[in-house]
Amino acid sequence: MRDDPKPPFREQQQPMPGSTAAMQPRPDHGEESYRGSGRLAGKAAVITGGDSGIGRAVAIAFAREGADVLISYLDEHGDAQDTADWVEKAGRKAVLAPGDLKDPKHCRAVVTQAVEAFGRLDILVNNAAHQATFAGPEEISDEEWEVTFATNIHAMFYLTKAALLHLRAGSAIINTTSINADQPSPQLLAYATTKGAIHTYTAGLAQILADKGIRVNAVAPGPIWTPLIPATMPPEKVKSFGGNTPMGRPGQPRELAPVYVMLASDEASYVTGATVPVTGGRPFL
Repeated sequence: MRDDPKPPFREQQQPMPGSTAAMQPRPDHGEESYRGSGRLAGKAAVITGGDSGIGRAVAIAFAREGADVLISYLDEHGDAQDTADWVEKAGRKAVLAPGDLKDPKHCRAVVTQAVEAFGRLDILVNNAAHQATFAGPEEISDEEWEVTFATNIHAMFYLTKAALLHLRAGSAIINTTSINADQPSPQLLAYATTKGAIHTYTAGLAQILADKGIRVNAVAPGPIWTPLIPATMPPEKVKSFGGNTPMGRPGQPRELAPVYVMLASDEASYVTGATVPVTGGRPFL
């Protein structure tokens, strides 16, 4: 059994969107532990928010399973290059695609860039997200509300729409929702609302695409130790982060990656419309 870090953590805060290098302890993305077995051999994937956190762990796992990976990210160039280096160390192609997914044109460009680089597209992982904490609705500006929806749910639609021009039978779309879709944190009202929308979007889209042989599923993480935490939560919340789970700690990004691999692989050929909770024991209904 691994001795993963438990709270209390050092109180820490970063400017948004956060940096992996500045976190204490450093998150574990499976850099030294993930072992692939060819489950995604010959496939090509787009991973949004692929520079750090869950996205980095998924990129590393996908590459070690045999997939080429496009890493979509906003402007965290150092983190993104680190992720690309791990993909290339696994012997796979890595493509970096910086830019703002709130722009529908950029979403379409990301998909086009992947197809041009890899000659195909088999997997779309909609993982990029924006969150911020507020005491109440009166503190949430109109712009903040719109940015959260544009990043978390609108971009997912634009990316999916563009990807469907290239996805074939056997392809997979995987969306990152959250335990907040079922147990919304009052301080994360905008974020939690979008995560509920993603849960519903996944279930509806899966039914639409089933006859095309394209599977659509979601992963619902609980508290996961990523740069988003010190970048969007007050230091006292960071200190106790993850302590509210039965396991008494936050999850590490590497603990999410095998679920994404399974959902992307042909082994999940009869799994669509599902949301898989990875919550450290917190219930998700």
